[in-house]
Amino acid sequence: MAELENGNMKGLSKEMRHGRTAHNMSSSSLRKKSHLTLVNRVRIGFLRSFLANLQEVLLGTKLSVLFLAIPFAIVAHYCHFRNPWIFALSLLGITPLAERVSFLTEQIACYTGPTVGGLLNATCGNATEMIIAILALANHKVSVVKYSLLGSILSNLLLVLGSSLFCGGIANISKQQKFDRRQADVNSLLLFLGLLCHVLPLMFKFSGKSAEQTAVGTLQLSRASCIVMLIAYIAYLIFQLWTHRQLFETPEEEDDVFDDDVSDDTPIIGFWSGFIWLVLMTGIIAVLSEYVVATIEDASNSWGLSINFISVILLPIVGNAAEHAGAIIFAFKNKLDISLGVALGSATQIAMFVVPTSVIVAWIMGIDMDLDLNILETSTLAISILVTAFTLQDGTSHYMKGLVLLLCYVVIGACFFVFKTPFINRGANLELSTSQGQEIFRI
Repeated sequence: MAELENGNMKGLSKEMRHGRTAHNMSSSSLRKKSHLTLVNRVRIGFLRSFLANLQEVLLGTKLSVLFLAIPFAIVAHYCHFRNPWIFALSLLGITPLAERVSFLTEQIACYTGPTVGGLLNATCGNATEMIIAILALANHKVSVVKYSLLGSILSNLLLVLGSSLFCGGIANISKQQKFDRRQADVNSLLLFLGLLCHVLPLMFKFSGKSAEQTAVGTLQLSRASCIVMLIAYIAYLIFQLWTHRQLFETPEEEDDVFDDDVSDDTPIIGFWSGFIWLVLMTGIIAVLSEYVVATIEDASNSWGLSINFISVILLPIVGNAAEHAGAIIFAFKNKLDISLGVALGSATQIAMFVVPTSVIVAWIMGIDMDLDLNILETSTLAISILVTAFTLQDGTSHYMKGLVLLLCYVVIGACFFVFKTPFINRGANLELSTSQGQEIFRI
């Protein structure tokens, strides 16, 4: 199909195809070949090109059945169905869209080269989280932003990585699984830097001054820390895409890694088709994310689940299901470097890019959002990073390491399930009431 718009792309150099990242290869495991036999019988060139693009984008994934949730969610919204139904359908609709955004970004990268393609992946890799965060900020739901981003980091470090190590260890129980520690070391360092930026604003609470006296300082420190985090992330991109690129490149091995899936060596659709589809998919994600943000309280009340639990556990699991499944599939195939690249790379991107960007966007919007996650949330983040760093320190893996990470995630999930904090709207911010905040602080 790409040949119809851009000529023969088989001559692309191997260097240009080396821009593939762990995110790309993880999503590739969920793709399937589209049979264009019927489409090729269409004689009108423009119509044949359109139908082929439509088939590749909508039917070229194993999650294509979930696209049906998108029109149902929109109809449910305009027909004023119960909000919990809208919330559930919107979450299901976001799942295949997130995978398709990754696919379309990779298709565009085939024409822009590995460096620009890497920048595109670094920007769009967690587009779903970024869109939900911005829309939640627009609705003054600061706590939802904090909890959802925290949940994305925890799910990548414990659930995705733990599932990958556990499943890979069981499937390759007679082998010792090994991976390259160097990439994990770099990601761990950045995660510890991000943790420091969360701990210091929290420590202001223990400075002996009242909450009113430390509020301004906490906000200012958080904004300054976000600038530092973004500088570190830019340095990380330079390190990843230019100076130490070989550490992050996925090995180009035999083609049977994808089994019957489509090969990623050549683009399937053209540049402009990919760009138009990417804009369209992003717009649909924005619409569904708006539904999710608007209905999360009603879903919480209807299902008997706290907003904390939905934001920390449910949103990250459903929103990144395609990426998570891909990481586990490659762990089964004894390709832990790809699985680690997905889990650690996504966690690093959220911690060092999405979180500080959300704080700065809130600053521009006149909303006071800081990096103080409270003592419980910061503790879970710190312990998760520490456990993950210890798990990956020797460059080898077995199923017991994965099991421990999964059990840590289960304990944290149980904690947020029973920890129900009522939220109230106060002016432009969604925050804890003063009495509740003081009670939590005493705890």
